[in-house]
Amino acid sequence: MKKALIILPTYNEAGNIKTLIEKIFHQQEKLDKWSLEILVNDSQSTDETAKIVKQLQKKYQKLYLIETKKQGLGKAYYEGFLFAKENIKPYVVFEMDADLSHNPKNISQMLKEIENGADLVIGSRYIKGGSIPKNWGLHRKILSFFGNLIIRIGFMNLKIHDWTSGYRTIKFWILNNSLEHIKNYSGYVFQIALLDFAIKSKANIKEIPINFVDRKYGQSKIFFLQYIFSIFLYILKFSSFVKFVIVGVIGFIVDFGLMYLFINKIKIPSSKTWFAQAIAAETAIINNFLLNNFWSFQYKKLKNNLFFGFLKFNFISLGSILIQTFGLQIAVNIFGQQYWAISKIFIIILIIIPYSYIFYNHFVWKK
Repeated sequence: MKKALIILPTYNEAGNIKTLIEKIFHQQEKLDKWSLEILVNDSQSTDETAKIVKQLQKKYQKLYLIETKKQGLGKAYYEGFLFAKENIKPYVVFEMDADLSHNPKNISQMLKEIENGADLVIGSRYIKGGSIPKNWGLHRKILSFFGNLIIRIGFMNLKIHDWTSGYRTIKFWILNNSLEHIKNYSGYVFQIALLDFAIKSKANIKEIPINFVDRKYGQSKIFFLQYIFSIFLYILKFSSFVKFVIVGVIGFIVDFGLMYLFINKIKIPSSKTWFAQAIAAETAIINNFLLNNFWSFQYKKLKNNLFFGFLKFNFISLGSILIQTFGLQIAVNIFGQQYWAISKIFIIILIIIPYSYIFYNHFVWKK
């Protein structure tokens, strides 16, 4: 049988840990292809969490305990991954909260998705059939929902609904490859970083609905201001979409500057606006291709086929040129040449950016 290791980071979970461990091992009865094992990483609890686990080890041979410094959720998982790599060598690893917020009954369903070809399974609160606690305060509901929405838009990945879920099943090859990337992150940003790495590694991601419940014992360890700030920092650093938009702004400045030169300095006639737009747009395209290849999409940048990639980029960008050229000419004819700048901004934001990002991702930098 393949090993499925559940890692439980704990800090003062004496009121929950015994019940959770017993419920997890009870799920073994439903599984004939998997051997469930549990690793508790206790971060210097001041209650009897570690003592309870040590007592349970006498009953359960596949229960492990390590005790590490209190350094946050991400570091606790990272230490657990390292221990698993050296001592257990599982096929899949579960991330699960130790406060009974996650139902062990979902284990068999998540493993079924692994059997069907998934590399990473997310227990999602935000798909049909999933839920968050009804008794959560409005501020927590808003932060949770809109936090995930910001991440989805920030990475321009709307297929995955719950980026911060702490209930996951992950094939160990993903964890093994991600260790260098995730080692410096903690809290919920750790979950985002790991999922981001898995997506960029072309892992097959699946979501199943879960009903998340609030803890009955102990205190929540979420710090919301730190949570939001850290999410924004990670998105700014690693989102290819955000970088793409920044490159687009630079290209816009190049484009805008040349248009200003042609119209306001050289003073070309209104009938030649299309010609000025074509020259300005193509110059911006060359600039954008180079910046996108070596920065925005550097994790899948073109090396050997750079010229062929540029031809595809230019061909797709031809659509942008045509949209801008004819769209701007129409706007100038309707509103007058004095409104060319406003018209251009609206065309770029509403049409060019979404069009370009989708097509570049699928046809130029397709890993």
